[in-house]
Amino acid sequence: MSAATDFDLVAVGAGMAGHCTALAGAQAGARVALLEKTGQYGGSTAMCGGALAFAGTDIQRERGIADSAELLEEDLMKAGRYRNDRALVHEYAVRQHDAYRWLQGLGIPFDQVSLSGSQSVPRNHGTDPKAALALLHRHALASGRVDFRTHAAARRLLTEGEGDARRVVGVELADGTPLRARGGVVLATGGFSRAADLVERFAPELRAARPMGGEGNTGDGLRMAWALGADLVDMGHAKGTFGAPVEAPAPGHEGRAPRIVSAMYRGAIVVNRGGRRFVDESVSYKVIGDRCLQQDGAVAFQVFDQQVMDQSSPLPSVADYAAALAAGQLRTAPTLAALAGELGIDAARLQRTVERYNAACDGREPDEWGRTSLSTGFGRPTRVERGPFYGIACTTGLTSTYCGLRTDTTGRVLDVFGRVIPGLYAMGELVGGFHGETYMSGSSLGKGCVFGRIAAADAAARAGVAVSDGGSSG
Repeated sequence: MSAATDFDLVAVGAGMAGHCTALAGAQAGARVALLEKTGQYGGSTAMCGGALAFAGTDIQRERGIADSAELLEEDLMKAGRYRNDRALVHEYAVRQHDAYRWLQGLGIPFDQVSLSGSQSVPRNHGTDPKAALALLHRHALASGRVDFRTHAAARRLLTEGEGDARRVVGVELADGTPLRARGGVVLATGGFSRAADLVERFAPELRAARPMGGEGNTGDGLRMAWALGADLVDMGHAKGTFGAPVEAPAPGHEGRAPRIVSAMYRGAIVVNRGGRRFVDESVSYKVIGDRCLQQDGAVAFQVFDQQVMDQSSPLPSVADYAAALAAGQLRTAPTLAALAGELGIDAARLQRTVERYNAACDGREPDEWGRTSLSTGFGRPTRVERGPFYGIACTTGLTSTYCGLRTDTTGRVLDVFGRVIPGLYAMGELVGGFHGETYMSGSSLGKGCVFGRIAAADAAARAGVAVSDGGSSG
């Protein structure tokens, strides 16, 4: 570990948000400490599907997809049921395309665009999250301005001054080492999906959800800022993600099996053990996750046919049905009745459910749950009719919490009176206010990049480093 203790900026947490903050700070000329509490950078980012929500991109135009910052903003607000902080959402919408170009300029490829939860048009720009992180990491180290440290858990924030004059000036590590930060400390420590005490305190309805976030996501940043009077927002809106396979992958497939499977937005239906649908499958997978926890055993089944299976795409997408089949998590059968037997659900009821669903797809009767699209008004539902048929038992996974510290559009943390806590910033999953009641797919990694760059610019300016909106793209 480096012996240096004085920096322009200290970024706590080395996932997407932390890396973008550190690299943007370095590009601006700041000396940055990038801290990771575990032995490996990545956090939840390294475990996710690698989708970033961008609008108005060249990839979309090439595929004939009409999208805009305005439509993206409206989709985000609609997904959050207009309980989001409009200022944060607007800032993301107007800056996201520049962040997309910045990432491209660093060499991160976006080779596909797809439709997912709460999107009215396809805008999930896919990339391999581990490869993207590795590239960001190499750029950060190559800058010569980023001091990266593993096993460097921060246990408290260091402050100077009293009352209105109090400001954050650094962090104290778990081993007692103080690190000074002239421009400020950026908390990018992720959520609290692996902190049972915080889940019980803020989201007890999710106690049955499977913890699936990064190993270090135990609420460290939340606790440290909370101790300074930071305001908390959206704590009642924490949600799990539907699509975590119930069955463990077969031996030898552990590293290749998907952690989340999402077939709803390609045409699957979701049923319970009784073979009945219980939700409009076009809504956010966070909402479906809530409904799943209310079913028998907190289990539900995605059921689809060969035309959906033909749309399988490889990891890191959430549509790698072929990998789930190879891992023994996805079951297949020539008929719906046989599939029901494989899954242990009511065969007669499943058959009637599919018949009724197909009738709605044909327009012969209204859909019993109001489904009229594949996702948020985009695409038409398709009949479940072409064998063989497929089904996978899923539960709700707590991959992320998406609530926490209140910030302004610069990423500065606000206290319970709405005042800026000088020298303290927060990024990524740790921040509340952005998502509102639920989550639009791809906006987590996207906002980590967007606001990480903004915060780096502000903190570098506080440290007296000349900056230009997050640095260059090269």
